[in-house]
Amino acid sequence: MLNAATVSTIESLGWRAQVVASAESSGIESLTAAREADVVVLMGGEDVDPRLYGDSAAYPGSGHHEPRADSTQIAVVLEAMQQGRPLLGICRGIQLINVALGGTLVQHLSNSAAHRGAPQSGNAFVTNLVAIEPVSDLDRDVDAADPVMCTHHQAVDVLGNGLMVAARAADGVIEAVVHESAPITGVQWHPEHPESAARQLRALLLRLERQLTASRV
Repeated sequence: MLNAATVSTIESLGWRAQVVASAESSGIESLTAAREADVVVLMGGEDVDPRLYGDSAAYPGSGHHEPRADSTQIAVVLEAMQQGRPLLGICRGIQLINVALGGTLVQHLSNSAAHRGAPQSGNAFVTNLVAIEPVSDLDRDVDAADPVMCTHHQAVDVLGNGLMVAARAADGVIEAVVHESAPITGVQWHPEHPESAARQLRALLLRLERQLTASRV
């Protein structure tokens, strides 16, 4: 559902989307696709392997990990940063960006029910509002009055090198980061949800396009 809405939104801009499942593909395939792309979007998925940020593999809500996808996507993040390729990380994507740059994660939010739907509800998502930090330029691309769709039990903890907090939830949980110099953005919510993709994901993709244009100039 989320992938389909993402591809549809990308194509609505007249762009071409190439979807690569990093856990099911070779590292070379994922890296090659990223190198050939003008912009990169890292989607959601499994928790990042805690060994990558020096924490325990046993924690509430822990499940399956994808070490190959983790290592491949960390390489994609680092190469994008080095080459100035605009990159957006969504949910797992923001967490992966943070770990790639030396940061850590809150392994399980004590109030995780405020950030994901209860299993018995039949809906994995909850709606929240985020507050944009004044040090960030994210207010150009995120409408703080427009509720966002969340489903996560982890979050950014210690920031990775060069990252700044760009948005927080009402309880203080970090909901977005931007890099101080590279065109890297991460959001913890799901702008690609079908109910919001035409507004929220589209605006973030146009942010990447603006960054791409600036880098070419």
